Amino acid sequence: MARTGQQLRVRTAKAMAESRGPSVKTATEKKSGWGDRLRYMFDNSMTRGTPALIMWLTAVTILLTLFFAIITTIFRLRSESTSGGGFFHELFYTLLHALDPGYIGGDAGNWGFLLTMLVLTIAGLFIVSALIGVIANGIDSKLADLRRGRSIVLEEDHTVILGWSESIFTIISELTLANESRKDPVIVILADKDKVDMEEELHVKVPERRGTRIVCRSGSPMDLDDLRLSSHDTARSVILLAPDSDDPDSEVIKTLLALTHNGPDGPRIVAEIQDPSNLEAAALVGKGRTTLLDIRETVAKLVVQTSRQSGAAAVYTELFDYSGDEFYFFEDHGIAGSTYAEAQLAFEAASVVGFIEGGVSKLNPSPETTLTDDHTLIVVVEDDSVLGAQSRSLVEPTLDRLGQQAGDQPHPSQALLIGWNERAPIVLRELDRYAPPGSTLTVLTAYGEPVVPAFQNLAITVVKASTTNRAVLEEHVAGELDQIIVLCYDEYLEVQTADSRTLVTLLHVRDILSRLGSETPVVSEMIDDRNRVLASVADVDDIVVSGEIVSLLVTQLSEDGRLEAVFKELLGSEGSEIYLRPAEWYVQPGDDITWATVVAGATRRNETAIGLKSALLADPGMRFGVVVNPPKSQTYKIGAGDAVVVLAED
Repeated sequence: MARTGQQLRVRTAKAMAESRGPSVKTATEKKSGWGDRLRYMFDNSMTRGTPALIMWLTAVTILLTLFFAIITTIFRLRSESTSGGGFFHELFYTLLHALDPGYIGGDAGNWGFLLTMLVLTIAGLFIVSALIGVIANGIDSKLADLRRGRSIVLEEDHTVILGWSESIFTIISELTLANESRKDPVIVILADKDKVDMEEELHVKVPERRGTRIVCRSGSPMDLDDLRLSSHDTARSVILLAPDSDDPDSEVIKTLLALTHNGPDGPRIVAEIQDPSNLEAAALVGKGRTTLLDIRETVAKLVVQTSRQSGAAAVYTELFDYSGDEFYFFEDHGIAGSTYAEAQLAFEAASVVGFIEGGVSKLNPSPETTLTDDHTLIVVVEDDSVLGAQSRSLVEPTLDRLGQQAGDQPHPSQALLIGWNERAPIVLRELDRYAPPGSTLTVLTAYGEPVVPAFQNLAITVVKASTTNRAVLEEHVAGELDQIIVLCYDEYLEVQTADSRTLVTLLHVRDILSRLGSETPVVSEMIDDRNRVLASVADVDDIVVSGEIVSLLVTQLSEDGRLEAVFKELLGSEGSEIYLRPAEWYVQPGDDITWATVVAGATRRNETAIGLKSALLADPGMRFGVVVNPPKSQTYKIGAGDAVVVLAED
């Protein structure tokens, strides 16, 4: 029965097909007509784009020219006075008629010839018009491809920046300074952003390139095919920016996977991480050639370091950017056998601040440490290009002008922290490490729910209230405070709104302190560097701009990976950090004191002098009157209130 039913369905299908007529094909019939084949071949050729269109128009032109040349030759339409030369002569003139509509104006002959040439000319007009349109569209398409930035960059020993954020402008500005001593330096940017938009923003915000070429490409850094456009395998270093997204660390880790999928070999990578909990996963992906910068931890530590002493932010900025003096490594120093104390006085325009031995860096080692050829010196100097030609210092320190005053004994401090964000817990932790036992701190915030653990040295009180309300601030800002820190609400408010709240708070705080006659240092955190100038109205001691500082560190680390250990010691509570201490601790106040004498005074205290803060140096081009790495022969007038910038254990 089943088989009979199947046969019945087949007969029914055939009957229905026959009833529709002989032109109707069933689904099982093979369509192999010449018309279908030609259409299919034509469609395939059209997918090849502009070259295929030009090829078809060329073929039509050749056929049209042959057809009319044959017509005029067979029927002898051209006048006998111009018909000499045979078929190929006729073919050439027919081609000219097809391509040039104005050529018909010079024709002479009977009406049959003229009408034939008119038809040829009209047909040629359509072909030429189509050809011009095809070529124009092809050029537009190619320009659009170039505009999208989809070609591979053919460069070597270049710097690759993956991603786009506001910090990219500071990074590129610093890289152009670092590249001044290089030949034909190149920076390649790959971001999921329009190429023309990137170039226009860079033209406005980074007008000074200093000989560095900047190449922009559009694409996702997480996509392997797009990533190849940057030629990252042949780059000197790769900078991976944290994107402005809801989960930036996930995108950074995925990009790291794309960068390292071929193995551990390749250029040095510097990546920004927002959440410290993602550092371990990023380190596993980085395969040993990635330097990870914890943005939250770095900014918090800088806020604490600068809050402890006025002018410290200017010192850090000077050391971290390329516009002044920064850290470099000196291998062929030629002072093997000298002690570290002697090395500090060895060079006229370079400050020796430590060394690397066996891959481990040490800042401010013991003055009695003997240096060898295996030691790589860590120096503060204007540029690494001047290290080889560094002259020896001929100045002897004046030992009878060294200071005799001992340091102050630490006493419990009182501090006020205004504001709250994701960096605040790290700020509290770092403050506790430096605070003497018995110190107190008040947290005043309008946002967040601070959960403060018990600390060893700090007793912390949390107050929830408006931080822009004058009455609230007058209640908590007292003249006996040792330090005041103002943090941004960037976790809760838009960047400009958060900075505006901070500015209002700073104006009130400074006015209250001035009325009390207090000189309590005030340190503020800003998100947008453009608001730093506005904050100067509030007479703030130091301002830490989060994005700028991080950008400076990223740039430095991309140029030399050995700086990671130096910065880690410099910003951590272990080892030596930067201090601004009274100048009379090191030299006796007075005129004509050489910098070599100040260095010797610091060496006697087991410290390393790297700069000077003086009211006499305070001019519009020098923040807080701070100078770093002065020449050993430079003389100064040391007065009350001057400070020496030193590297010290505590």
